[in-house]
Parts: sequence; structure tokens; C-alpha cells
Amino acid sequence: MDIELFKTFLEVKKCRHFGKAAENLYLTQAAVSTRIRQLESYFGTPLLERNRNNIQLTLAGEKLVPHAEMLINTMRVAKQEVSLSSEQIAQISIAGTPNTWDVYVHDVISKIYNNKPHISLVAEILSREQLTRQLLERTLDIAILFDPPKVKELKVNPLHMFKLIPVTTFEDIIETPSEVQRYMMIDWGTSFIHWHAKELKGISIPAMRTSTARIALDLMLECGGTAYLPDMLIKPFVEKGKLHIIQNLPVFEREIFSAVHHDNENEERILEIKKLFKKYGAKNKSKVKGI
Repeated sequence: MDIELFKTFLEVKKCRHFGKAAENLYLTQAAVSTRIRQLESYFGTPLLERNRNNIQLTLAGEKLVPHAEMLINTMRVAKQEVSLSSEQIAQISIAGTPNTWDVYVHDVISKIYNNKPHISLVAEILSREQLTRQLLERTLDIAILFDPPKVKELKVNPLHMFKLIPVTTFEDIIETPSEVQRYMMIDWGTSFIHWHAKELKGISIPAMRTSTARIALDLMLECGGTAYLPDMLIKPFVEKGKLHIIQNLPVFEREIFSAVHHDNENEERILEIKKLFKKYGAKNKSKVKGI
């Protein structure tokens, strides 16, 4: 069966809209509908509930999702390994959660890419659940995340520590959490959520929630707002006066971890990559004035 059918199915599942999925896949909406019908014909059951502007998965569709993701990932890995040039002597797959890319992985990956041409990198952004599953299936070499899974098959190590600092675009002095304006709640992992609930009682209901720091930052700079953002991300905006540190709210320290499978056959290459992550990650630390 054509792997593109499964890619289309997952895109529709992500967008919950045939038109948006078609746009993302550079297809016509009719082509997307045809592919979904082909899948449903093959499995002999509806995979989607077609409500206007709100596509939902059926129970069968929900059950198909992990199989479709695994199939696509397996084919991707197979294609890369078969076509890998003999000059590229090492291939490592790295994936992180959205916010680890924003604050850490993006900059480190670019340095590894520029300084280690002998390493062929496969880089992706995945959810915590996808990272864990692919590590256990050994289709992923290194996962970068905030809350590492407590699974005996996986080896977890700390990589980097940074500060989450309360910042705002508003110039009014904020004395207490209740005075915060246009608050944006960013998902910095389980420990942050627990700390947030304890230390920031009385903070306003979030105007927005997001799993990506850069979305919050862009919206804050354009429309105004307040959020907890990493020190290295806010530094240039604080220096230019576009963001203001809220001195009367607490700062939260967050640690990023790497996770690998104990029996990964690329152990030596993985060790090299982890050393590079620590090396280049340490160089990314930047002191924000006032913190």
C-alpha cells in the first residue's frame, strides 16, 4: 500500500480539516479525500467522522494512528540507511519536544552540522510519547526532553540547566501574580506545572496556552503579553527594551535531559553526539542583566 495514504491520514488527524491538510501536503482537497477513502476501503471501516470544520477520528482511526506513525518512521529510516552515502560514516537520529528545540536543540544541532560533516543527522520534533515509543522501538537514537520517561530500558542523563524568567511587554510595575496582564501559559513540563500552581496562585487565567515558546514570544512582541521564557531567548529583547523582567515574581530553573536506549548499536556515535551537546550547549549560556 502507498505510504502516502498514511501520511495524508496523519496530516488530516493533526489539522482536523481536509482543506488545511491539503494545503500542508500541497494537494487538492479532492486528492486528500480520495486518499482517505482508499484507506477506509482497505480497512473496511470509517476512520474519520466528517463533521463540518471539525474532523474527528473514529475508534478505528485512533487505533490506526500508532501503526501509521510506526510504518512511516520505519520506511523513513530504511530509505535513509539504504541511500546513505559511503562518505557519511555515521548517521544519528535526534528528536526533541517542541520547547527543547526552542531553547537548546536548534542552536546545538546547527553547530554539530557545521563542525562535524562526517555525521549524517536526522532531526525531528516529536511529542514526549512519540519520543519514548521510538526509543523503545530503537528507531530513534537520542531524545532531548524535559521530563524523561522512567523506563528501565532507557539511559537518562542531564544535559543543560537554564532559567525560566517572568517577562512582560507592559511597563507597569507588577507586585503580585494577580496583577499580571495577558498571561501566556507555556508548557515547560510536569515539574514546572506543579511549581507554577504552588508559587503563582492568583495569576490570571491564561489568554493563551502553547507548547512552543517562540509562538508565545512572537505573539507577545506583536500584541503584548506576559510569560515565562528562557534566559537565552529573551536576552536580546530585554537589552532592546522590548521585554521587561518582572522582578517581583520568582524564577524557575529547568533542566534538559537526553535519553537513549541501553542497547543501541550506535553507542559510540551517540556518546560523541552527547559530548557535543554538552560542549555546545554550555557555550549557549548567556547571562541576562538583572538575573
